[in-house]
Amino acid sequence: MNSADLLADAFERVREEVRTAVDGLSEGELAVRLDGGANSIAWLVWHLTRVQDDHIADAAGTEQLWTSEGWAERFGLPFPPEATGYGHRSKDVAAVRADAELLTGYYDAVHENTLAFVRGLRDSDLDRIVDERWTPAVTLGVRLVSVVSDDLQHAGQAAFIHGAIRRR
Repeated sequence: MNSADLLADAFERVREEVRTAVDGLSEGELAVRLDGGANSIAWLVWHLTRVQDDHIADAAGTEQLWTSEGWAERFGLPFPPEATGYGHRSKDVAAVRADAELLTGYYDAVHENTLAFVRGLRDSDLDRIVDERWTPAVTLGVRLVSVVSDDLQHAGQAAFIHGAIRRR
């Protein structure tokens, strides 16, 4: 197994968790917040997908699917197109409403784009600096592991909420 295979496997695991968290829930259930300050499954899946789309597009030097494939219009959210959820407050979280088909449609598009990108990587590509705003500067390898980590954390949070909804 090379690095590209390992990264593809990690992103496939994210996909499994996202699908499990969303599966079988109505739009209303996807918007449930366990308390007034909590995130919903819809927001968590939207956010993790937006961040992945943003970071992969930046690393690949391409436009985000959010704008290039019209996902921003389909979601119709009251945020600027560059919003990924960082810094969102309670009212912003509440504004993210989407059904399972829309959420997984966008996620699947980003996932396939991600797999195409990572499967084309050579091990030496992972040392390329992609963000100099940090000390030390962030390499592509570190950025991709960071995306996987963030995605899995948010997918796990969504799975927890899914379980809480089902127990009610």
